[in-house]
Amino acid sequence: MSIEDTEKIIQTQLWAMQDLKYRDFQCKLMPTVTPNTVIGVRTPELRKYAKELAKKPEANQFLKILPHKYYEENNLHGFLIETIKDYDRVIAELDAFLPYVDNWATCDLMRPRVLKKHLNELLIKIQEWIREEHTYTIRFGIEMLMSFYLDEQFRPEYLGLVADIRSEEYYVNMMIAWYFATALAKQYDAVLPYIEQHRLDQWTHNKAIRKALESYRISNEQKAYLRTLKIR
Repeated sequence: MSIEDTEKIIQTQLWAMQDLKYRDFQCKLMPTVTPNTVIGVRTPELRKYAKELAKKPEANQFLKILPHKYYEENNLHGFLIETIKDYDRVIAELDAFLPYVDNWATCDLMRPRVLKKHLNELLIKIQEWIREEHTYTIRFGIEMLMSFYLDEQFRPEYLGLVADIRSEEYYVNMMIAWYFATALAKQYDAVLPYIEQHRLDQWTHNKAIRKALESYRISNEQKAYLRTLKIR
């Protein structure tokens, strides 16, 4: 089967799963995505389809088709990467795909399980991603730091990797804020100096505090102090 035929078959399958109300809902959440590129497939159905497709040779063909036309094709691409069990191949596929990711939702849904088994190598790769210029490559790198390195793998120096990122992009700065809010919930004492010393730009600093105040994992006493650290 040709790559063109594979693409048509997969697109037909995606259209068959369309939910118009869900499409309208999704479009409101993704202002950077052109509405006519959104089909409207619910995530559980798309994940189920990805698992079925991953068992077929068409999956490898589909991963070679970039850029994709539809938002759901991008999400399907991410879900197919998640099914790959070889670390080196996952990294290669991510490097090929991330430059084409054009929205926060596709970026944030990818979390290949095999990455957790290679945290030393992944850390080196994360430092490459966060130095890239592409918004969602940077965002993905920060998300991986947040997902895998805030618990037993945490090191204080990782905070500096994120704090030193400077960007004009909303979706980068929002992820930085999310990272520091999560870090405050998990590693409060180590993170607090970054807030006290205003290591982030004003918008990101205040957004991180705001998100931290919404966390049930941060005590009322800690929240009271964080409120005093907002930049007016």
